[in-house]
Amino acid sequence: MSKQLSLFSIREQVLSTYHCPVDPLRMGVAALQAWKRRVFQFQQQVRQTPLLIQGNLFMGETAPTETIAPWSIDPFQLLPQNTEFWRNKFDSTGVAALYFVIDDEWPLLLYVGETIKSNQRWKGEHDCKRYLHNYLAAHRPHALPVTVNIRFWPHAPRDRRARQKLELALIEKWRSPFNKENWDLWATPFVGKT
Repeated sequence: MSKQLSLFSIREQVLSTYHCPVDPLRMGVAALQAWKRRVFQFQQQVRQTPLLIQGNLFMGETAPTETIAPWSIDPFQLLPQNTEFWRNKFDSTGVAALYFVIDDEWPLLLYVGETIKSNQRWKGEHDCKRYLHNYLAAHRPHALPVTVNIRFWPHAPRDRRARQKLELALIEKWRSPFNKENWDLWATPFVGKT
């Protein structure tokens, strides 16, 4: 007996711009490790590539930097915190910051974000929380170790545009797979619904 497909399930698949054919909860161990290896190898090249700074043709010096240079921030050197940090009681709302979600098992930089209130950013709904849930759930059936944490860089500009510009530069530099700008590059299977 053939089973008729639901119109709504087909519609949902068509509407999803970044629909991934792989259910992250049913991802095979080889596929999961291959995906992580690709991201890891790219990010290791970024970490090991020497910094090239453009000089000023007329002054013979390096170009002045009005903003913070993305290559000056090493997310892997920041202090790791539990991703449930936002449940703590804080005396303040926090500071303007960039934040990085990292899996220290490889290590992999999974997500880059920005906020004006670092102590409150993850309260409530946040898409990256769903991606992390799917990422962790994909590891469990295979008993693969995973050590996900969040790290804050508290020196971000207070100006929103400047902060977002720096965030985008870091997303482009690291090609963080949970950021939507890089979904097509990595065929990120963890961004679907839970």
